[in-house]
Amino acid sequence: MKDEKSLFTRIIEGEIPSFKIFENEYVYSFLDINPASYGHTLVVPKEPASSLHELSQESAAELGKALVRISKSILEVTGVTSYNIVQNNGSEAGQTVFHVHFHIIPRYSDSNHELTWPTGSLDNKDASELAHRISMSIM
Repeated sequence: MKDEKSLFTRIIEGEIPSFKIFENEYVYSFLDINPASYGHTLVVPKEPASSLHELSQESAAELGKALVRISKSILEVTGVTSYNIVQNNGSEAGQTVFHVHFHIIPRYSDSNHELTWPTGSLDNKDASELAHRISMSIM
C-alpha cells in the first residue's frame, strides 16, 4: 500500500468520524454512509493491505471471525434472513478504496438489488488443468 493513509485507516484512527459497530485489535467495523440497504456495514482489517491476498494470516483469520459475529448481529437487529457479503480486489474488480474491506449488505423482501454477472463455460479439460495449476500454487 502507498505511504498515504487510506480513507479507512483515517476512519480507524479517528481522523474521520464513523458509526462504529465493532472494534478489536485486528478489525474495525462501521455503517456504510452510502448504504445499499438498511444495516449495510463495512468490516475492515486494521492492517493496511490493499488486497485480500496481501493480508497476514492472523489478520485474515480475525477478519473471518468478525464477519461471522457481525453478520449474526445484523440479522438479529434488522430481522432479515438474507444478506450478501461483497469484497473487491483491484480496480478491474470494482475496488475504489484500496484498503481491504468487506460489505455486509442485508437483503429485504422488497429489495430490487441483484448481485449477478454473466456466466461463461469451461470444458472439462480446461477445468481440470486450471484446478491442478491453482492447487499446485497454493502454499
